[in-house]
Amino acid sequence: MFLPLFYEHREYFYDWCDIGSIYGAPADCLWGGGRVGFGDHDSAEILALLREYGISARLTFSNSLLREEHLSDRKCNDLCALFEEGGDQRNGVIVHSDLLLAYLKQQYPGFYFVSSTTKVLTDFEDLCGEIDREDFRYVVPDFRLNKAFAQWDTLTGWQRDKVEFLCNECCWFGCGDRKRCYEAVSRKNLGESGAEHYCAAPDAEDGYLFSKAMANPGFIGTDAIKNIYLPMGFSQFKIEGRGLGSALILEFLLYYMTKPEYQLHVREKIYLDNMLDLF
Repeated sequence: MFLPLFYEHREYFYDWCDIGSIYGAPADCLWGGGRVGFGDHDSAEILALLREYGISARLTFSNSLLREEHLSDRKCNDLCALFEEGGDQRNGVIVHSDLLLAYLKQQYPGFYFVSSTTKVLTDFEDLCGEIDREDFRYVVPDFRLNKAFAQWDTLTGWQRDKVEFLCNECCWFGCGDRKRCYEAVSRKNLGESGAEHYCAAPDAEDGYLFSKAMANPGFIGTDAIKNIYLPMGFSQFKIEGRGLGSALILEFLLYYMTKPEYQLHVREKIYLDNMLDLF
């Protein structure tokens, strides 16, 4: 419901933002990572919807523990065959594994590739090495580098074009287990046993809260995008949301994309009417 509203009522939304891509993966994708996949929407219907609006689809295949025998997975290859034919809009794949990257480049050359934040590159020199790789159209840094402005200011223009900032991460800024957390998710997607990962962050039991994300030192809000990042020459921003409920996703879209005076209009168009009971 949001996409037709976005394109039919552009006056509701900031003129400095657009939808560059929508990312995700269906349930039970062996190559999936970052989150345990869920959802049973028809992939062909999703692709058709994104084609209708000229939006790039990105398959999130960021499993960090893939081995050679996993590359032949039928479901993931079928998805690649489907999404590689993106029509006028080229589609992409978010990857962690260099093994998978090499396979996809050979088998599905129609894709572009995005380096996943699940690599947890917290050293700026390592990140620059990743940005300099010709394999990737975009690189998503670890959110803890978001405010490293002195270092970001050293990048060239073409390097800045490749950086895609993760804006609304809720993970504890001081977390030292982020890579192990992603590896645990990768094992689950592979159906393999292993030590369960238990988040040791303060208030971990609360799960994702947008208010907590906003208080995170790595949070990038709309004012920072407009007044800091865009003037610095950065133009790509990613909103986290896989695995979260649609009500919370809508709050992200209202905050990041919708002018304050039209946020109520968007709510009314999508779900809010005079018969809705919440209590």
